[in-house]
Amino acid sequence: MLAGMAPASLSAAPFAAFVMDARTGQPIYTQNADTRLHPASLTKMMTLYMAFTAIERGQVRLDSRFTVSSNAAAEPPSKLGLRAGQQIELRYLLRAAAIKSANDAATTIGEGLAGSEAAFGQQMTAMARALGMRNTQFRNAHGLTQEGHYSTAQDMSILGRRLFYDFPQYYNLFSRRSADAGIAQVSSTNKRFLDGYAGADGIKTGYTRAAGFNLTASAQRGNKRLIATVFGGTSTAQRNQVMGQLLDAGFSRVPNRVREQRPAPPQMLAQKVVRRAQVAPKPVATQPQRLVLQSSEAPARVTRPAAAASTAAVATRDALADAMRQAQTAPLSGSALRLASSARPRLRPGAAPAAVEAAVQQAVAAAPATQPAPATARSASLAAPVLAASSRPAPAPRSRAAPGRGSTAAIAATADGQADAIAQAVAEAGAAPQDGDSLSLLASPAPKRRSETVILAAMGEGDISNPAALEVVSRGPDSGRKWGVVLGRYRSQAEAETLLLRVALQDGAVLEGAGRSVADTRRGFEARFVNLSKADANLTCERMMARSQTCQVTGP
Repeated sequence: MLAGMAPASLSAAPFAAFVMDARTGQPIYTQNADTRLHPASLTKMMTLYMAFTAIERGQVRLDSRFTVSSNAAAEPPSKLGLRAGQQIELRYLLRAAAIKSANDAATTIGEGLAGSEAAFGQQMTAMARALGMRNTQFRNAHGLTQEGHYSTAQDMSILGRRLFYDFPQYYNLFSRRSADAGIAQVSSTNKRFLDGYAGADGIKTGYTRAAGFNLTASAQRGNKRLIATVFGGTSTAQRNQVMGQLLDAGFSRVPNRVREQRPAPPQMLAQKVVRRAQVAPKPVATQPQRLVLQSSEAPARVTRPAAAASTAAVATRDALADAMRQAQTAPLSGSALRLASSARPRLRPGAAPAAVEAAVQQAVAAAPATQPAPATARSASLAAPVLAASSRPAPAPRSRAAPGRGSTAAIAATADGQADAIAQAVAEAGAAPQDGDSLSLLASPAPKRRSETVILAAMGEGDISNPAALEVVSRGPDSGRKWGVVLGRYRSQAEAETLLLRVALQDGAVLEGAGRSVADTRRGFEARFVNLSKADANLTCERMMARSQTCQVTGP
């Protein structure tokens, strides 16, 4: 029935058409829908989609200022009239590209986002593949005829549906009849169709001599929404007429109520390249070499002391050793207890026993007669014989193996004769003659001569085996982000969008990367966040319910 709607004579370009139910994405009418044709300014739909994506990702803002290049300023009409070197905010460039279809504004957007128009074309093509546009390839941001720049009616309808669902907060830009573009007030190139067809709210027109008159349109009637694309119209009026007929026929065929199937987030493929390093071998790594050190000299011999001093030191050491052996082998007599680490103390030189006794008696006499004498005074006469028979202890050699070391009360059983023998031997050894009262280190053998040869073997510089093949791993960055949250239904779309924006600003860390959308349902406009992980969706709802806000988690 719809096949007869195509014009009889199409001298400008081949005709193609595609109509889909926007709620489900299911096709309603197709004619040459997969034929690759010139899209003309319908290309700017992808330019705007890329700009909206960059804004949502935080790469740019609406008030970011883009610099106009000489290439952008030289683009042919339709144009905004930008000058090379001029800076203009992104919001004005979006309005000029979407409403007036300005080529200089579209080129400035592409160069500002990707650095060059060619690089932006590659990014546009990659995004088209992620959106499911299988027969589309872009070479520029404006859509002027260029070799290798093509698309189809079906792919452009897919892109139009994506603009509606992925960026509802910006979609109203396509229904404006005029707007302020910063340096001028611009009017819509789609004004005739928007005014002439009831329910139309977008999207984009396009024209070149090679493409003909193109249009991607969206319209709503009640619960029904259709998106359609026409390529190859012979004039603006004829193109709008055919589009109206296609939409009328489509609205009559689609059911009033269907289960809405939103498009899944674009699956951008990220490549992970794994490389293994390879270093070419060198001779030093494969053959041992002999290296002789030249920077150090042989150690000098230690100067020995005079022979007399060495002889005296050796004699002193031998005398001490002999005395200790003789003392240890002497027979024990009696059961007297002596300190294990010292011999019997001798009298201090020049001190008489009578002086000690006199000091003790003087201390006793100084005590008052009326008070009883303390215990220390009463025992002074008993201690006098011991004090008289003792002198300052001589230093004794310390030994780690001595019993009771570290305790002042440690004592050991040893004989008086053994103690006296040790003391006498120590005195005799200490009286041995020394040359200049100096001691030297005992003679020790000279250290062995250090080797001056170092063997360097197998000093490799890396893995010299055959490198492994390049491994490319592809993954979807949104894997697992199939969840969403519903924040309730509201009377107007503006109220729902305001709520989504406020929540996004409050919970930016959790909702980073999430998409905002407003669905028109029978019970009102439903505010949703999509493209969330399960954990982020649950966390968002917990926070919302803590603020007494209705929230429901939706799964894949």
